[in-house]
Amino acid sequence: MKIKVLLVDDHLVVLRGLRFFLQTQSDIEIIGQAQNGIEAIKKVEELKPDIVLMDVQMPKMDGIEATKQISENYPDVKVIILTSFSDRDSVLPAIKAGALGYQLKDVEPDVLAETIKAAMEGNRTFHQQVTNQLISHMTQEAETGIQILTPREREVLYHITLGQSNKEIAAELHVTEKTVKTHITSILGKMQLQDRTQAALFAIKNNWFD
Repeated sequence: MKIKVLLVDDHLVVLRGLRFFLQTQSDIEIIGQAQNGIEAIKKVEELKPDIVLMDVQMPKMDGIEATKQISENYPDVKVIILTSFSDRDSVLPAIKAGALGYQLKDVEPDVLAETIKAAMEGNRTFHQQVTNQLISHMTQEAETGIQILTPREREVLYHITLGQSNKEIAAELHVTEKTVKTHITSILGKMQLQDRTQAALFAIKNNWFD
């Protein structure tokens, strides 16, 4: 079975180049193309591709919004971003929108083919510049994450990382157990975590108290 690919880009030269190369791949079939996000969504509904190679900046509807709608309405269709932009304002929204891969247009043709094949297996593949952006973003989130907690909440979380019970924390901080529980509820809400163990592991993993 060949991998059915839909090409989406507002530049005809790019579309021709992609078609020229991908048609040389015995296990890939180009089933159509589109020049904006609105057209892409219509083509997805009509042609049922396995993979969509999606540009980011296009008229009428950009690739990020199109990716979001395709991911929500056609979950079996995998979107790979193929663009010239590796800035954070392009990368992060695209990944959040549901893109399974993100490559730049200077990618080696063979790498692009491998990205398509990997996506079919459900595997993510990112250009090195994109990977660097994601790592940088996650590092900054971890570094600034503790700032969302009040000084007292940080104290409570620190004692949780030491494995202390609510009773022990209350005694240590000279407050009631009820107050400790209130702080923990607030901590979990701000960190969007389910329990104190997750909070402790997250804090330790990100070296919040080193």
